[in-house]
Amino acid sequence: MIQLRSANDRGHANFGWLNSYHSFSFGSYFDPQHMGFSHLRVINDDTVRPSAGFETHGHKDMEILSLVLQGTIAHKDSTGNVETLPAGEYQLMSAGTGIYHSEFNASDNETLKFLQIWIQPNRLGGDPGYQQKAFGEAEGLTNIITPNGQDGTLAIKQDMRLHQLIMAEQTQLTWQADAKRHYYIHLIEGELSLATDITMKSGDGAKIQDIKQITFTKLSQSRCKALLFDLA
Repeated sequence: MIQLRSANDRGHANFGWLNSYHSFSFGSYFDPQHMGFSHLRVINDDTVRPSAGFETHGHKDMEILSLVLQGTIAHKDSTGNVETLPAGEYQLMSAGTGIYHSEFNASDNETLKFLQIWIQPNRLGGDPGYQQKAFGEAEGLTNIITPNGQDGTLAIKQDMRLHQLIMAEQTQLTWQADAKRHYYIHLIEGELSLATDITMKSGDGAKIQDIKQITFTKLSQSRCKALLFDLA
């Protein structure tokens, strides 16, 4: 079963400095049909004005992933990390027993665009952690996150994997799935089909269950970039 989550149906909040679209219930946006998917709790598509950002605030018992699409994030946290996160890099923060952090647009003239993603951990507590890495823009599927950080991936406290999908030269790619697991696709750019009747555009998502094989077909001349979540 494949269920499309249209970008146009997402929750929306505009605070002036922040324009945010919510794939799942978040803040003042509540939809009982979209409370998350398996352990995936939040996908926020955020646009931040120059020099603006999220003041210091806290999290506990959540795995928080950021992917910058445009611009640079200036990050500070209570464990002593002071970092910049440029476009294309992934940041994974494990809140554990508690962490405070701020995230600002590092530029005073360029808009910041990034995805903020929350994943519920499979165990509570533990020391907070911070990881950051660039994985490039290779054609096909690239492993980004695994439970134990295998082969240079980011390590997460959950039975889940994240893959980056790039289709620039390829027009079709087939993924062998496990019908017992849950999959979620978030399309960042381009136009993609998952089945004869499922077409995705930028910002769309798709919940996938009870399927043994997924075929991605690129529908436009421009490249496609997506995130594929493999969840228990």
